[in-house]
Amino acid sequence: MAVSDIALCGAALIRLGAEPITAFEEGTAEADIAGALYPIVRDGLLSAYPWSFATAQRALAQLSGVPVADFAFAYPLPPDFLRALSLGHGARGQTVPAGRGAEYRIHERRIHTNVEMPVLTYVFRPAESGFPPYFDKALTDKLSAEFCLPITENTARADLLQKLAGQSFQQAKTADAQGQSPGRIEDFALIDARG
Repeated sequence: MAVSDIALCGAALIRLGAEPITAFEEGTAEADIAGALYPIVRDGLLSAYPWSFATAQRALAQLSGVPVADFAFAYPLPPDFLRALSLGHGARGQTVPAGRGAEYRIHERRIHTNVEMPVLTYVFRPAESGFPPYFDKALTDKLSAEFCLPITENTARADLLQKLAGQSFQQAKTADAQGQSPGRIEDFALIDARG
């Protein structure tokens, strides 16, 4: 079932015993708090882990200007960019593996690197309809924890909800990791030395 930003905030508010909202602009204290905190909490949770549903690879188009120092090329970050995971050559069989392994630095929403045709692996901001149920749960729990203090002014309850949100985050990471093949060790010097 696809869930909207308003529905996620409404579920978090219900957990606090508050009335759910129908829009961020409705003028209530709950709507103002939800509208101010939701994008920050959502982006923070999305960028805290390389979620499979929010990870993408994109070939980057080179900017005309050259970086002032350190690197030869500059590329703009994608508009939906939240966090870089790796950068590499776009073609397989290069010295640097496809999509990872290249040196880079991010400056002013640009990636500087010495790679001519890079592929960026990054965490992006998907639409709420693309969130899986385990992420909806983790996000709702985190929203409840963040909304608690400004709505209820109860620090003990806010602390408990933060702890529960942390557990929910760990469960969501486990569920996400189980949906893909486990990582394997490549080019490990000790294995190569054994012959």
